[in-house]
Amino acid sequence: MIKTHEREKLINAIVFFAKNTEHCGKTKLFKLLYLLDFDHFKETGRTVTGMRYRAWDKGPVPHALWREWPALQHGLAGADISAAIKIVPEKVKDHDLQRVVPRVDFDPSHFTKRELRLMQGLVSRFKEERTRPLIDFTHQELGPWEKTWRDGRGNDVEIDYLLALEGAPHREALEASAREYAELIARLGSRDGATTG
Repeated sequence: MIKTHEREKLINAIVFFAKNTEHCGKTKLFKLLYLLDFDHFKETGRTVTGMRYRAWDKGPVPHALWREWPALQHGLAGADISAAIKIVPEKVKDHDLQRVVPRVDFDPSHFTKRELRLMQGLVSRFKEERTRPLIDFTHQELGPWEKTWRDGRGNDVEIDYLLALEGAPHREALEASAREYAELIARLGSRDGATTG
């Protein structure tokens, strides 16, 4: 049986970014998760959190987390995530910030050294930034979001992780690794008792 611990990693990545960056609201958090997953995929052919991102006008959105967010704002989301974080509304200048506040300590036990390094790198780069620099960074020309968004023609389309591999060294090997891993997870997930989350 294989257990990816993607849900635990998602929750703890949220806790990590909330504890270690300033102005960590929904938008900043969504951008940091996107960068973590796509940077890790570019190096390994695998994501960290297992989240799928959609191209929206404001950038990449982890769709499953976005759907869970309204319940999370009211403390009604899944017990695992509601126990780990809470959402605190704040008025910041001319907009409302949905600040993410951790309720628990960060648990690094399910993360690899590479994943921790990438998370720390994102914190170092964007610790004090508000959302604008992250929006600019995730909207970069010829990046996965921009290639999917295509001036709105790709609105609400899932961003293919393989777009992160364009120009990457060993692209073919990473694509093969990504396919093999997806097949393994699908095969094991279809068996009774297999756990992939």
